[in-house]
Amino acid sequence: MGKIYNAFKKKESEVFDSVMDDGTEPVPEETEYEFCISDADTSISEPYEEIPEKEVMPGNIDPSLVTVHSPHSIESEQFRLLKNNILFPEIGTPPKSIMITSPSPDEGKSFVAANLAISIAGSIDEHVLLMDCDLRLPTIHKLFGLPDTKGLSDHLSTAISLNDLLLKTFIPKLTILPGGTIPRNPSELLSSGQMRSLIHEVKLRYRDRYIIIDTPPPYITSEGNALARQVDGIIVIIRHGKTRIKDVQDIINIYGKEKIIGVVHNFAEKRPGYGYGYYKYGYGTVK
Repeated sequence: MGKIYNAFKKKESEVFDSVMDDGTEPVPEETEYEFCISDADTSISEPYEEIPEKEVMPGNIDPSLVTVHSPHSIESEQFRLLKNNILFPEIGTPPKSIMITSPSPDEGKSFVAANLAISIAGSIDEHVLLMDCDLRLPTIHKLFGLPDTKGLSDHLSTAISLNDLLLKTFIPKLTILPGGTIPRNPSELLSSGQMRSLIHEVKLRYRDRYIIIDTPPPYITSEGNALARQVDGIIVIIRHGKTRIKDVQDIINIYGKEKIIGVVHNFAEKRPGYGYGYYKYGYGTVK
């Protein structure tokens, strides 16, 4: 991952400054936090029944999960910086439900969502639910080495119980709700009253944890608009050398600048001694 621009509760003009015409980037702050996967408390406090587990062999984990493969790397350090900005905001209380999006495809939002969830779950007390709401191109389960499986879309379309869909990962305190079977009507499902009820219920039942929601770009689909109104904050992923200032302006106009709590400058140019991770994907039409 590239540099993280600390846009938490900062002025709109400062967000624009993070996308420079000459390709320059803001310099990240230093942090001394070490990453560890804690097994101190893996209990489930919500009233769900036991969540089924699927074994994930380490060899199947996507290389883009740098917080697993290279926990002491520069990339992982950047995710710790983002995590600490979320857990310890300068103003107000920590946002417990966070939507991850980007102006357009190929900017690495799923990569950021997964690594951020892993980093937060690696803290001492924090539990994380990672939801894949990109129903047109569900990706999260693949990053964790899981086969195609039922998930959110199946719950919304066939009323399958969440107890049968929530998956514990190999990382303590991290649970995944996969996107599920690719539906023909993703916009209708995610904007439905049932989806609103689900978000409300999950937020109530998971009061002791953070909810990270991977959503599609607003220029590709309209699903994110409905979800944005139900979360505490939105983190926007911008790609070095691709995202234009106008793209950032437009996404702020779509969601409202008060909703944008952070911006991640992804796909930054490599420098000697630095390896920056990325995740690439594309959208297609469901027939």
